[in-house]
Amino acid sequence: IVLLAVHKGHAPIRSVSRQIQNITSKDLDVRLDPQTVPIELEQLVLSFNHMIERIEDVFTRQSNFSADIAHEIRTPITNLITQTEIALSQSRSQKELEDVLYSNLEELTRMAKMVSDMLFLAQADNNQLIPEKKMLNLADEVGKVFDFFEALAEDRGVELRFVGDECQVAGDPLMLRRALSNLLSNALRYTPPGEAIVVRCQTVDHLVQVSVENPGTPIAPEHLPRLFDRFYRVDPSRQRKGEGSGIGLAIVKSIVVAHKGTVAVTSDARGTRFVITLPA
Repeated sequence: IVLLAVHKGHAPIRSVSRQIQNITSKDLDVRLDPQTVPIELEQLVLSFNHMIERIEDVFTRQSNFSADIAHEIRTPITNLITQTEIALSQSRSQKELEDVLYSNLEELTRMAKMVSDMLFLAQADNNQLIPEKKMLNLADEVGKVFDFFEALAEDRGVELRFVGDECQVAGDPLMLRRALSNLLSNALRYTPPGEAIVVRCQTVDHLVQVSVENPGTPIAPEHLPRLFDRFYRVDPSRQRKGEGSGIGLAIVKSIVVAHKGTVAVTSDARGTRFVITLPA
């Protein structure tokens, strides 16, 4: 009788054990129902469900990463193969072959940068993006980014303008310059000739705000929430060769989040404004 009672008392444990054993990598959306077990096992079931949620999140990120890489690399690889096959299909002059090689090199360089950017985002997804912080004057960092883009801005007839204070912030200089560079590159892409891109810096309530503002065609409200998604483009048909991989803003967000900050965007008839907010 005692053994029978013990066996019956262990029935809920055996039931939970069988359910757990039946869960595979294809069933990570399955959750155990805590209401079907004795109260003594409820916390165990809840903890198991939380663990499965974390595992599912990791699997989803890995799957999305692989799918993103495959999607973005498939077309350029096909183009490279086609160009090479055409070049080899008949006799070519040295100049013609050099043109093909230079074109292929440009595409391969772009692909290499994209893969590097994706690996950077993968680090961020796995909480491995750790800024090497030191006290920075953001006005100086903006100046360095301006120096890098000065020639391109002049070529496009766009003025780069800084307004604001010499904001002090604890941050990783390379990461923050990369974030600012991505925002400035994006602004240059859509700013009409003869206009100005304005970078503002101010300290508000122990927070440092850096904004990048550019005039141009406003972005429709339905696109704004997805601008920081990797590979998201408002108008894919306008994506021109050499004008980015569609993950620049995703990198901006990952860098800002690693610094315990936020990034937001607004857009209207006056222009588009990205605002980074960091702890002072």
